[in-house]
Amino acid sequence: MSDPTIKVPDDLLVEVISRVPYKSTCCCKCVSTRWRDLISHPDHRDKLPRSTLAGFFHTTSATGDHKYLSHGYLSVSGNWCPHDASLSFLPEYESLQILDGCNGLLLCQTLDDPRTLDYVVCNPATEKWVTVPATKWSWLVNGACLGFDPAVSSHFYVFELVPALAWTWYKRDDYSIEAVGIYSSKVGVWTHPIVLDDPIEILYLSGGAFLSGVLYLCSDNNSVAAVDLEGTCRIIPIPTSHDDPGGPNVYVSRGQLYLTIQGASELSFWVLEDSSSENCWTLKLNISYLRLFGIDYSSSGQYYGVISAHPEHNVIFIIKEFISRCGSLKKLYSYEMDSGELHFICDLPWNSRLPYLSYVPLFSESLADGH
Repeated sequence: MSDPTIKVPDDLLVEVISRVPYKSTCCCKCVSTRWRDLISHPDHRDKLPRSTLAGFFHTTSATGDHKYLSHGYLSVSGNWCPHDASLSFLPEYESLQILDGCNGLLLCQTLDDPRTLDYVVCNPATEKWVTVPATKWSWLVNGACLGFDPAVSSHFYVFELVPALAWTWYKRDDYSIEAVGIYSSKVGVWTHPIVLDDPIEILYLSGGAFLSGVLYLCSDNNSVAAVDLEGTCRIIPIPTSHDDPGGPNVYVSRGQLYLTIQGASELSFWVLEDSSSENCWTLKLNISYLRLFGIDYSSSGQYYGVISAHPEHNVIFIIKEFISRCGSLKKLYSYEMDSGELHFICDLPWNSRLPYLSYVPLFSESLADGH
């Protein structure tokens, strides 16, 4: 059989391959000698992904004041680090907060003027960025999430989560979400706030996960809220923990949605098999903190939390925080669920804060129309 891509120019073929996940890029090397040589050529190395998870972006604050926020980056692979992890290639703002990350892009928000909190979406690997205009309710919004899948489209989406009391211009500490505003980079406009049938009690700083055009958010009533690009919301029940859960989190790994439930003494890890069924979650891991950390485990004065899952491997990342009178000590670990091995990665800066956003370098020009 003839190769249907034989007439496709090399540069166009490389651009297509650059938009698929790293694991798929490795499989592409087996298609033909031409594909193998293109992917392996040094001239294409910066465009094609060379690793999966490179590290984590996070926010730091010396005083706890939003006016003095800065950014940090933690490398976990050692293979690649953004040329400018401080994001200094962006316009000079008095304060810029990183809100979310998705498949190589970061969503930030300017905090200079509380009435005009514009958003900025940037690609640290290519130093490209675009501004997303604020809405009239942005200064009251508790959070915003980013949706982006380079294997499907070069366009991104921003989800603005509007609190139930925003309509009365109330304070920002209410986390009952009554409406969702969605910005599409394809059309360049916000949709009108889509009012939900029932408000969603989301968990503050629990983060979201974007998969197959759906944003998943952890709710406060033992459920996950799934919001699609049309603003339709459905509620997916989650398993409950018997030992005072510390809060669930959702992550995307290997093309599936995963859920972690952090109890007082144990951690469970679930995968979403069928969102249309009541029994849609399958247990993948249930392990106590004592078994994880052994003699280093303590039930008092320490906090344990999962911050992410590896996008391609059966690995989760765990923070262990010890709080004392002298301050806070934080350590980052990886746990390989197949082998049951726990690995220490690094000490975290004392002033680093949630969320820790996993970062996979994206070398394609996904923001070519931006700056």
